[in-house]
Amino acid sequence: MRKVEENEVAREESPLDTIARTGAQRMLMAALQTEVDEYVRQFTGERDELGHALVVRNGSARERQVTMGAGTIAVTAPRVNDKRVIDGERQRFISKILPPYLRRSKSVSELLPLLYLRGLSTGDFREALPVLLGENAAGLSPAAITRLTHIWQTEYAAWKKRSLADRDYVYVWVDGVHFGVRLEDERLCTLVMIGVRPDGNKEVIAIEDGYRESEESWASLLRDVTKRGMRAPEVAVGDGALGFWAALRDVWPKTREQRCWVHKIANVLDKLPKSVQPKAKSMLHEAMNAPTRAECNKAIDDLVEAYEAKYPKATKSLVDGRDKLVTHFDFPAEHWKHLRTTNPIESTFATVKLRQRVTKGAGSRAAGLAMVFKLMLAAQRTWRRLNGYELLPLVRAHVVFRDGVRVERADTKPKHDHITRTRTTRKTKVDAEKDAA
Repeated sequence: MRKVEENEVAREESPLDTIARTGAQRMLMAALQTEVDEYVRQFTGERDELGHALVVRNGSARERQVTMGAGTIAVTAPRVNDKRVIDGERQRFISKILPPYLRRSKSVSELLPLLYLRGLSTGDFREALPVLLGENAAGLSPAAITRLTHIWQTEYAAWKKRSLADRDYVYVWVDGVHFGVRLEDERLCTLVMIGVRPDGNKEVIAIEDGYRESEESWASLLRDVTKRGMRAPEVAVGDGALGFWAALRDVWPKTREQRCWVHKIANVLDKLPKSVQPKAKSMLHEAMNAPTRAECNKAIDDLVEAYEAKYPKATKSLVDGRDKLVTHFDFPAEHWKHLRTTNPIESTFATVKLRQRVTKGAGSRAAGLAMVFKLMLAAQRTWRRLNGYELLPLVRAHVVFRDGVRVERADTKPKHDHITRTRTTRKTKVDAEKDAA
């Protein structure tokens, strides 16, 4: 009984909320009246054969509840009778402030999916929404929230078919993320690709349902984006999953490979006893952050020399594909921190994992993919540009970089001058011999 009373007290509206809601209601009504008056005034000169005005006020519409940031308020919108006929079509006044059938503002409509995606389950909405938006919140039942998932699936299906011909991605990051599906036995493996445009902005390129990150799944994704107009990127960044790299060499053979250092370090440390992990980790970070390729290779060699005898599995894990760990040295130093890891994907999927802990997994594979799609697009709006993004067009133009520094192409003019001087000298010598004769 006490708990019920406490909840009732907690839900009592404060004077501040009452003032805000009442003020919002008055301002909205005033804005609607002004909008209608302006519309009627605009067509004052429009008359019928008898001289009667064709656009006049027509009372008020039925009262409806509208939910917005200040809470839920009752609104009685003014109506307009527009008798004008243009090109055989009867004209109609439609409010831009409060369109017909609108029950919640755009900000609230965007808030609810975000709360759901960030971890608020449908059952929690019954408790949370009255506190946030008032007891009379309209159109915000758990069933309404559930319907959003079907809308997201439709949006995702259309997004998957969009053209990529008007986009160019210099670098791409790829990863496969696994999470549970409540109503199915197998886990969902989501293949994700993010790219960076020449202006430095990152975008989600593809989200697909894969099968254990297999070569066939990745090849299908790469062929699909290629078919939709995407050019092969300069560099692809990913972990050691063999499926993607085999598919990459088949579909985009000229794209350079860069392995994720974070995944590599984790794999190496996993094969070492805990007693030596701190020192090995320090050596691995020294290699990852080395200023030149030579120093990076030396740091790797030092670690192999120190641990190969006792821990051959760990050193073998490090040296396997080591040439793919140092690809970033052939690109601008400003881009290294972005190229060394798949962090753009890893950090974004932290919100997906949060959602999984709350809901115990999506209900179906389709719902899971739609949820990932909405989360990724929501996160995309907050991604920042790459450091040194102004160098991306140079990378696309295949300008040479060595150890992160641009290499000026050898000037061919001195060589040409040398040839010219040689030819001139020979000609002068021949002319001198002719004169002597």
